[in-house]
Amino acid sequence: MLIAGSHGGIIAAYYAAKARVHAVILHDAGVGKDQAGVAGLTYLEPIGMAAAAVDHASARIGDGADMLARGVISRVNRFASGVTIGMSCRDAAVRLSRAPAPRGEPPPYAEGRYELAAGVLGLDSIGMLLPEDAGRILVIGSHGALHGARPESALGVHARLAIFNDAGGNATSRLPVLDARGIPAATVDCMSARIGDARSMWETGVLSHVNRSAASARIAPGMGAREAAKHVT
Repeated sequence: MLIAGSHGGIIAAYYAAKARVHAVILHDAGVGKDQAGVAGLTYLEPIGMAAAAVDHASARIGDGADMLARGVISRVNRFASGVTIGMSCRDAAVRLSRAPAPRGEPPPYAEGRYELAAGVLGLDSIGMLLPEDAGRILVIGSHGALHGARPESALGVHARLAIFNDAGGNATSRLPVLDARGIPAATVDCMSARIGDARSMWETGVLSHVNRSAASARIAPGMGAREAAKHVT
């Protein structure tokens, strides 16, 4: 049984299944556009893997300990037997610890790296970041919260601009850390673009939060991701 601070999209569900855990609790990331924040729960049903997600308003994304301590279940799949919406994450974890093992391997899934425009790179996850991505505009499908509140998890390179997903509005703790490093950074509203999908963020993402470095470049909430990129090119 795994409690993971990741959003409940397909990629996190895929990694949990590949790790052969019996059940997983993820973060609903505000559910978001096309319910991308909880798409992993349905994705796991073909292999009979139990999964649930906690409400983004109840616990911090990227912080499994906070989810365990304060999380409240908002979504379940049909194999999460005995787990109900409104149940505490701790109680749900106890019940899911008795879940049967999944049947076989999860359906194939892969994240992508995309050249979205000249000088603009899309990453479906911050885990795909490479040292050579320094100096570029980065549109990253991951949430904008630090992992476990660790400042060093904000971004591994010095980007010209970094855009993340706000995962329900509160996933913004990377922004001040990046501001201290002189990196303009912003989040897009989770309802405007799918979390875990850099191309969706580039095409339809609308900024919800910006740091001071971004504001100094005349990047503002309500601006599209494409428009924001023009301010630093």
